[in-house]
Amino acid sequence: MTQPGSLLEGRFPGFGRCEPIAADFDELFQRMNQLLGGAAAPGEPAWSPAADMRETDDACVLEADLPGIKRDDIGIEMSERKLRLTGEYKEREREGVLRRSTRRTGRFEYQALLPADVRSEEVSATLHDGVLTVTVPKTQATRPRHIQITES
Repeated sequence: MTQPGSLLEGRFPGFGRCEPIAADFDELFQRMNQLLGGAAAPGEPAWSPAADMRETDDACVLEADLPGIKRDDIGIEMSERKLRLTGEYKEREREGVLRRSTRRTGRFEYQALLPADVRSEEVSATLHDGVLTVTVPKTQATRPRHIQITES
């Protein structure tokens, strides 16, 4: 951390503060998400959940963190190689005055272009302990196969 009155503090106001302003980062994140393809209703920015996508020999598997979101509030769509998750995390009722919140609420959206031809009619999804797992099987043609080498 810089000392008050240092060169960095003078060039970048607020650089030396101990705690970043969460609202500024939240607004920046929402704007970046909109620029990178989040398609929400006007005036209602969407956020994107943290997710991992891995590819196995048989399928593409997406794991998205959606803690506290109910199964009925999540939508999954497939079109050709494009997988899209949408939904809403509804803010719950609370007693007292909320002093600070870093939890995301409202509409969310996640899109992924799958790396191989898939069987979109056989997609399966489970929600367990706040993690949504979507498994998209690959077509037979895209699965790796072992080639036997013969002597000549």
